[in-house]
Amino acid sequence: MTKKKNADYHSHLQDVLDSPEGAHIAALFDFDGTIIAGYSATAMLWEKIKRREMTAEEVVETINVMAQYSTGNMGFSGLMTGAAKFMKGVTEESYFEFGEELYEKYIARKVYPEARALIEAHRAKGHTIAIISSATIYQIEPTARDLDIEHVLCSQYEVENGEFTGNIIRPLCFGEGKVIAAENLAASHGLDLDKSYFYSDSYDDIELLERVGKPRPLNPNAKLREAARENDWPLEKYESRGQGKPVDYIRTIYATGSLIGSAVASLPIWALTGSQREAMNFSTGLFGDIATALTGCELEVTGEENLWTSRPCIFVFNHQSKADVMILAKLIRRDMGGVAKKEVRDTPVIGKLMELAGTVFIDRANARSAIKAMAPLIDAIKIDGKSIVIAPEGTRTLSPKLGPFKKGAFHMAIQAGVPMVPIVIHNAGDVAPKNEFLMRPAKVRVDVLPAVDTSKWSVRTMNEHVAEVRGMFLETLGQADEEHALDALVNDERPPTRTTAGAKRSTKAAAVPKKPVPKKPAAGKKSAVRKTGTKKPVAEKSVAKKPVSRSTAPKKPTAVKSAKIQAVE
Repeated sequence: MTKKKNADYHSHLQDVLDSPEGAHIAALFDFDGTIIAGYSATAMLWEKIKRREMTAEEVVETINVMAQYSTGNMGFSGLMTGAAKFMKGVTEESYFEFGEELYEKYIARKVYPEARALIEAHRAKGHTIAIISSATIYQIEPTARDLDIEHVLCSQYEVENGEFTGNIIRPLCFGEGKVIAAENLAASHGLDLDKSYFYSDSYDDIELLERVGKPRPLNPNAKLREAARENDWPLEKYESRGQGKPVDYIRTIYATGSLIGSAVASLPIWALTGSQREAMNFSTGLFGDIATALTGCELEVTGEENLWTSRPCIFVFNHQSKADVMILAKLIRRDMGGVAKKEVRDTPVIGKLMELAGTVFIDRANARSAIKAMAPLIDAIKIDGKSIVIAPEGTRTLSPKLGPFKKGAFHMAIQAGVPMVPIVIHNAGDVAPKNEFLMRPAKVRVDVLPAVDTSKWSVRTMNEHVAEVRGMFLETLGQADEEHALDALVNDERPPTRTTAGAKRSTKAAAVPKKPVPKKPAAGKKSAVRKTGTKKPVAEKSVAKKPVSRSTAPKKPTAVKSAKIQAVE
């Protein structure tokens, strides 16, 4: 039977929505280029160069190794071996910490929102989800934790007594090694690979793509695209992350500049009426309309009537993106004041405009001064009838997951005697995730919840009120079950596994075994995963010793040496 030559691009998500349910079906994901845009190894390399943790000689040799690999003169095993020798004596702990920092600075904003939705669709179907990647756990773990992916099968460096030995563990999770990893996962968890999915961007993964029943090339390179057409495999390409188009830069610059343009447009109103308040109201609404239109930010709002029925009030919102500013301006439009970090006040022109609009600038590092600075907002509510907009998380989150709430907004609601209106923003990060300059077109879902009566609130019962309102956000975002799972994990009396910032389950790292995983691994084998209190390694195990709150900042790496380059897919 002749195979078709022209597979069309289409929605992998729709395939999953139409698929059967069951944990026996696996959803296997490559990492670099598939879940995230670009390569985590590149980000790791550049960060090391920027920190001057590599000598000039090491940089030159690393580039040489990469060049040999890219031209086919060196295999992946040679690449990993070359990297491993420079890591000898470096503590594994420092690489876990470095991976956390790398995630916060670079990788979190590279996660494709479409990939996130695809993973959630598989989870809703009850499928077993895993990352199978030639990269290392240090690059993958924070993202896997954020996406609640329990199983991570990857290439590994050998570790002994908490330090890298300079060797790698074979077989690596590359090419046929990925097939071995998938088959071992299937054997240990009762998976049917003939009914399972594998998503990848690279022809290097052709063996596993051919092994599963549902191969799904995603953001395919040229060679994989041709293979997909030969085999009639469905294709899809994401464009929401990675290098932006020129139009994206133009959109972003003009949208940001529209704040100034809107203020200028309001000057005649101020001059002719003498009302600064009316001028600011006109400017706020105009900015929201222009900025969302320029960026292609389409709002899908539920409960819009709740924006108007209880003013003045305290509007609280979950802070995901710099796009939140224009979204809130478009929704609330008038008679609003807000809170921003003090650094914003020093921004030329924009800082002054925000101050004129009633924004109070606070020092987030000094709680006492922050409380004192917000005192004028109470007068703005009681005397001027303004509503105040506050993000109780305090800062933007790295992902759609809700962070802990601070109490400032709740104290203000009690002192002012006004209701609190939650504005739940589902996916503003699709427009611009934290640390990303570009803003891209996206449909953003927003739920405005009914006003919360605060008349019976008191400082004594403050924790209950914070938990109640945060629970509303969690429920609306669909994160309540995840939060309960985390609580259960934290309260579990058993020795905890590695569950860093915001984890709901342990992220398991596994080297690729040479044969199906035995029930009891042989003693004495060196383990490339972090120890969890047992001397015997296991094929799949957690890579952490204790739960760490999402708000806990990782320590600075303490590596004695630096690796030249991590595994590259």
